[in-house]
Amino acid sequence: SEIIQFLNDNPNKQYNYNQISAALEVSDEERRTNLRFVLDKMRDDDLLLETQRGRYKANNRKPVLEGRFERRSNGKNFLVPIDDANIVYIPERKSMNAMNGDIVLVQLFAKRRRTEAEGEVIEILKQTEARFVGTLDVHKDFAFLVLESRILANDIFIPKENLKGGKTGQKAVVEIVKWPAKANNPIGKVLDVLGEAGENTTEMHAILAQYGLPYEYPKKVEQAPEKISAGITPEEIGKRVDMRNVFTMTIDPADAKDFDDALSIRELTPTSWEIGIHIADVTHYVKPGDIIDEEAQKRATSIYLVDRTIPMLPERLSNQLCSLRPNEEKLCFSVIFEMNDKGHVNKHRLEKTVIKSDVRMAYEEAQLIIDTGEGKYSQQLLVMNKLAKQLRERRFANGSIGFERQEVSFNLDDKGKPLGVYFTEMKEANHLIEEFMLLANRTVAEDIGNVGSKKKAKTFVYRIHDQPDPEKLETLNTFILRFGHKIRTTGSGKQVAQSFNALFDSVKDKPEENLIETIAIKTMAKAVYTTRNIGHYGLAFDYYTHFTSPIRRYPDMMVHRLLSDYIDNKKSADEEEIEALCLHSSDMELVAVRAERDSIKYKQVEFMSDKIGQVFDGVISGVTEWGIYVEIKENKCEGMIPIRELDDDFYELDEKNYRLIGRRTKREYRLGQELPITVERANLERKQLDFALAE
Repeated sequence: SEIIQFLNDNPNKQYNYNQISAALEVSDEERRTNLRFVLDKMRDDDLLLETQRGRYKANNRKPVLEGRFERRSNGKNFLVPIDDANIVYIPERKSMNAMNGDIVLVQLFAKRRRTEAEGEVIEILKQTEARFVGTLDVHKDFAFLVLESRILANDIFIPKENLKGGKTGQKAVVEIVKWPAKANNPIGKVLDVLGEAGENTTEMHAILAQYGLPYEYPKKVEQAPEKISAGITPEEIGKRVDMRNVFTMTIDPADAKDFDDALSIRELTPTSWEIGIHIADVTHYVKPGDIIDEEAQKRATSIYLVDRTIPMLPERLSNQLCSLRPNEEKLCFSVIFEMNDKGHVNKHRLEKTVIKSDVRMAYEEAQLIIDTGEGKYSQQLLVMNKLAKQLRERRFANGSIGFERQEVSFNLDDKGKPLGVYFTEMKEANHLIEEFMLLANRTVAEDIGNVGSKKKAKTFVYRIHDQPDPEKLETLNTFILRFGHKIRTTGSGKQVAQSFNALFDSVKDKPEENLIETIAIKTMAKAVYTTRNIGHYGLAFDYYTHFTSPIRRYPDMMVHRLLSDYIDNKKSADEEEIEALCLHSSDMELVAVRAERDSIKYKQVEFMSDKIGQVFDGVISGVTEWGIYVEIKENKCEGMIPIRELDDDFYELDEKNYRLIGRRTKREYRLGQELPITVERANLERKQLDFALAE
């Protein structure tokens, strides 16, 4: 109402009835009398406060929200409410020194026009461990931890006895032990000294520590697999289907060590084949609740940084016992399909098996055989490729979406310094493996979940992907229209999916390709793990799970255990317990992705740090009120041209049209526009590149 708007615009003042009448231009007597009743009613409904008889002010005692406190690297604090309401801005002075991840109660302030919701922390309900990574600045009797971001307003004070031998210039992980109410600086203690700033291992460990991720294995867990025998007993082989004499191969990246999937093929008739998808039987070795399982559950995923893998399982398991290495007998959990020459599955079965891989190929080797049709094992590989192509064709005809982005990779020297940037692309050999893994994942999910409407399916882990939000589709469509592209925003899920594929085809090799693909992917919901199946929109599957990578993903281990139990006719697992593990796994996957991206960003900045002053062709990848983000075409390194550098005019952000526009000259900087830049600065601490317009 106009009354609330007026009081909210002047939140700290109080007004009597005459002043409110004048402000709202209420002059005739009848309306003035009515205003008195309205004010009393609004007071009774708690919409405004009567501070003394006949004097009113805005009710700043707005609702109280519970949620997670979030400190961001730009120095701003927010409440993320538990009920998924909009985030609330919290000024530092109103934060009660809450830390990232704390569960807090926040009282909302009265909202002023055109501003984000704002509030004040009134209680910290649950504190998290407040750990920070930064560089030590050591003085005689004390030290400070200087943070890379503005996540805290001030540096952390460390008394000498809490320093753990750290020296100036070293990176360290510090925990806040207390933050006295009147003190500017929190007080901390060093948990771990990571090493000299700028050294590769130090910086990679710093990225992991920043996200609370492990960078080393607890000794006890690392030693636990040493007790496990590598041999397979005749008794164990007797319990399994013996497939050691069936031709079997693995295809993986050239530098991979953890081979968790293998494919076997044998001809049944001239027009039908048996295809075995064999997955390392990790849960044969790792039992629920043992020390290895507890650590794997906590980690939930392996993490792939630019130069190293932080495995979910200790190395003896991930790279030796469970890895399906050539010419070694291995235990597997397998899905074995009978397929005809049209790529249709006639029947399938789930089996515990023992296999012996005949050959380990890198993707590049397999691709060469596919391209030339020649080489050892070409006969088997070409049949499998033909079947995979048929599976793929059918999947896309059903409405699957082809998200295929170029991955940034680096050539590193022995000290981890990047010498070059290159892009990895998915080729037919990658698609071959992908299609069979999708087939196995889909099939085991259908086996458990697809029981018909009259029966209740047993508890299971699904990988789900929701349909895109219609509003987000409209926003995306408005954006891509500027480049002459469009997508469907209405119609069936299949029609919308097919319009996405048409979009990806039409932007291929255009300057805006990377930009549009990035924004299109952000339009999509995130895939997550859950016991409540709704299908997988992006793959166009009604049932889907993750079964094929138990060496590197905990949900796959959960799936293996559930399948084993259900094959043995055991009762349904506890849904609540499994759902909690699904939620944790989804969260850890997101954190791992962020750390992986940070490691790429660090290497990109490091790669550009000896190219100061050089000119590159770029594409504008973002426009904000503080500057323009530009991505260099040849290496996808992104930097920013601060708005202060655009000194030929006063530039204003036209958010609706994704551009900055000069007030006087009307010169434009548009999203997707090509322009040459000069590299000005490379800040490794902040993982930031600064550019300038090339002369």
